[in-house]
Amino acid sequence: MQSNGSGARLKDLLAGGAAFAALLIASTAQAQDGGATELERLVVEGGAQANGSATGPVDGYVAKATATGSKTATPLSEIPQSVSVVGREEMDDRAVVNKVDEALRYTPGVMAAPFGVDADTDWFYIRGFDAAQTGVFLDGLSLFSYAFGNFQIDPFMLERIEVLKGPASVLYGGANPGGIINLISKRPLDEPLYYTEVGINSDGNAFTGFDVNDRLTEDGTVRYRLTGKIAGGDNYSDFSEDLRGFILPQVTYAPDDATSLTVFGLLQGLDQVHVGNGFLPYVGTVVDAPFGKIDRDAYFGEPDIDEGTYAQQMLGYEFKHDFDNGWSLTQNARYAHLHKHENYPYPFGYVGPTFENPEPLAPDYLLNRIGFEATSKVDSFAIDNRAETDFEIGATNHAFLVGLDYKYYRLDHIGATGGANPISPTDPVYGVPQGPKSVYVNQIFTQQQIGVYAQDQVRFGDGWLLTLNGRYDYVDTDLKNGPTAWSGPSNFGYDDVALSGRAGLAYEFDNGITPYVSVATFFNPLVGSRDSNPDAAITTLVPLKPEEGYQYEAGIKYEPSFVDGLFTASIFEITKQNVQVTSPTLGISTQLGEVRSRGIELEGKINLDENWKIISAFSYTDLEVTEDANPALTGKSPYLIPETQAALWLDYTVTSGTFEGVSLGAGVRRQGESWADAENTKKVPAATLVDAAIRYEKNDWAASLNVANLFDKEYVKGCQGLLTCGYGESRTFTLKLSKTW
Repeated sequence: MQSNGSGARLKDLLAGGAAFAALLIASTAQAQDGGATELERLVVEGGAQANGSATGPVDGYVAKATATGSKTATPLSEIPQSVSVVGREEMDDRAVVNKVDEALRYTPGVMAAPFGVDADTDWFYIRGFDAAQTGVFLDGLSLFSYAFGNFQIDPFMLERIEVLKGPASVLYGGANPGGIINLISKRPLDEPLYYTEVGINSDGNAFTGFDVNDRLTEDGTVRYRLTGKIAGGDNYSDFSEDLRGFILPQVTYAPDDATSLTVFGLLQGLDQVHVGNGFLPYVGTVVDAPFGKIDRDAYFGEPDIDEGTYAQQMLGYEFKHDFDNGWSLTQNARYAHLHKHENYPYPFGYVGPTFENPEPLAPDYLLNRIGFEATSKVDSFAIDNRAETDFEIGATNHAFLVGLDYKYYRLDHIGATGGANPISPTDPVYGVPQGPKSVYVNQIFTQQQIGVYAQDQVRFGDGWLLTLNGRYDYVDTDLKNGPTAWSGPSNFGYDDVALSGRAGLAYEFDNGITPYVSVATFFNPLVGSRDSNPDAAITTLVPLKPEEGYQYEAGIKYEPSFVDGLFTASIFEITKQNVQVTSPTLGISTQLGEVRSRGIELEGKINLDENWKIISAFSYTDLEVTEDANPALTGKSPYLIPETQAALWLDYTVTSGTFEGVSLGAGVRRQGESWADAENTKKVPAATLVDAAIRYEKNDWAASLNVANLFDKEYVKGCQGLLTCGYGESRTFTLKLSKTW
């Protein structure tokens, strides 16, 4: 068993290294043949143009600058952490239609959609840690979520998706240690744009969208952009269907080059019957049950009562002004509201004498089901104020940033659960009356965070760059618990303070190579209570302390002069402390846990010439539980996360001759083995998937056909325990027709 695992790991390492090496060799060969255009290095300076390059459209697949890793427009090579950027063109080439997590399938260090297909939630793990609730941002402002109070963003409204890997608390406050995902919205452009698209996939789910941008005044001081989309139809599961859409109006007022104000609003909604995935047992998905495998498209809810709806609204603005004295002031703010309701039964193991037993013990192998209903109402507000300037002290040049941000999140939620009638995994019968539900949570959760931060990017010597960050946060958490079936009302409140820091050192060689090292700390507030002294006879509950820890990272970023590309290689170690765990003997919650993540990540993106575009990615993530209240888990690896992932995408466009305008794309993705249980006794096998695309463009018309999982590989994406496994996506064709005026 161990030998086979080592062999698979070696194959994954070799495959990822070979893909990255092939990318380097291809770019070098192109340069030697003289086919590449020599490009000048990008120098990002202050002002509106720099902000455009850091948040605006990406040229091909290669982004040059980002604001995610520094909160100011900075070349990617100067950020002392690994940063990946997926631009609009890449999303379109790979047919990212309804979900953001689809866009990150080719991003190293990111486990996207780890539970398989889930239509109403985007799931992300970065460097082995869950980033779905604390690591998602929209235009630099937190989209924090708790329980079921999560916002969802349609990828059609995005210009780019950026992943900052490793701790980000020093810039954004409380967050998980693995990293953050910053979703960058489309914003009004200087030039007119009129775009429409219509399409459908092989499940019968169709979509149509429009994106209109133009001037409202002749001199262009007032511009607008209106983006919208509606989609709906069947999903891959039996009975599952949805209807979703959004409308995003924006207006920008820019009276001069020094001042700009953009105001926007968003209305977005979803109405669905849930997919039948994500809560399936290990026996019957990864390995055969006595009846074989559970069908990938099976549905185990109740179509007549299944309901999943949300309506979300956002209103905000972005303001920037450059003063004559060299200072720039930026402020962005957003209010968001969400109303979400869900009602459906879902499977959870087989019927048997013990609820947790993964083996089917009943003679007819019925799936147990849990009835669930919840209503979540969220009000969220976030604002960020930043001031930046450049100055010199002696032989050093400083790009200095200071800021103050605030976020407010209030969730009013009530949830009920109860018995639901079992269902056959092979011949499900619907319409049987379900059991009663009891309220298990009736809570108003409020969290506020205010932080002050500073950053100094110091240039000295002949190519040295020192990045220093510091931040202080105050977090206030309040829980008001109403009566439930098991407890009466209670109130619980507490506050935390935290310091975060980051220090990075890099050296820029003239040939485009920039090696760097960095160290960063993080904190992540937790909700709940723990026993202050597990060894005492009397349990004394106190608030959970924030998770905290640190990361060491070293790497090389290479931006060659002979080709338009960016290569990144990084090695890291993250330690997460104060992990909440449960004592196996006392059954009480403590914070004695510690998890360590070590890994290697390689990424290359190239616009090789006007014909070729290439993406190459590889990641190796070694997760280990280094401390736990249960000694049996110490030294084990957390479930769900594959040790290796690798991907390669090639895109070729014919630019002359009979087939001018035709593009062909092909990609391969490999997901390595992962553990299915905390005890590391069961594994989820590796899987290799192939994607393909063909496009044709002429006279501003475009048609495309994309296929995800071309050979219809049936595989389990991941298991979060032996009762919660999810299938990966089946083969899906997506046909799209678009027109630009």
